[in-house]
Amino acid sequence: MKQKISALLTIILVTPILAGIYGVLHDQLTYTISPEYYTKFKFYRFGLAEDGGVYRYSERLGAALVGFSATWWTGIPIGIILGLTGMIHKDWITMSKITAKSLTLVLIISIASGLSGLLIGKFFLANSDFPWNFPENILDKNNFIAVGSMHNFSYAGGLFGLISGIIFSCLNKNKHKKTNNNIL
Repeated sequence: MKQKISALLTIILVTPILAGIYGVLHDQLTYTISPEYYTKFKFYRFGLAEDGGVYRYSERLGAALVGFSATWWTGIPIGIILGLTGMIHKDWITMSKITAKSLTLVLIISIASGLSGLLIGKFFLANSDFPWNFPENILDKNNFIAVGSMHNFSYAGGLFGLISGIIFSCLNKNKHKKTNNNIL
C-alpha cells in the first residue's frame, strides 16, 4: 500500500507539469494561427500587457506563459482523480502503467477535441451570423474565432478525456480480474 501511495503522489505531482507543457505547446500553435488572440485578448487577461499594447515579454514567451498558466492547474484534478482511480489495481506497477495509459488517453482526446474545435471555428463559427464581442481593432476575425474555439474544445476534451481515462482504468481492472479467474 505504501508503494501505491507513493505512486499516487508522483502522479499528482507530475500531471500539473505535463498539463502545463501541453498548454505551452498548444498556445504556441494557436499563437501562430492568431497572434491577435494573444496581443489583443489573452495577454491582457493574464496581466502580461498594459493599456497601449506594452507587453512585459516577447509575444512568443507571453503565449507560452499564458499556455502554462491556463492549463497547469487542470493537471491537479486530473492527477488526483486518475491516481485515486488507479488505486483499484492490484499493485503499484499495474496502477502506474494503467494510469499512464489513462493520462495518454486524456492527452489524445484533448488534442483531437482541440483540433476539431479549430476546424469547427474556422469553417462554421467564423462564417456564422453570431454577434461576437471582439476586442477593438481585430484584423483577422476568422482566425481569432477559430483559436477561441480550439481553446474551448480543448478544455472540453480534457473533461471527456478524464471520463474516458476513468472508464479505461476501471475496464482494465475488470479484465485483470477475469484473467485471474480463468487461470484459477
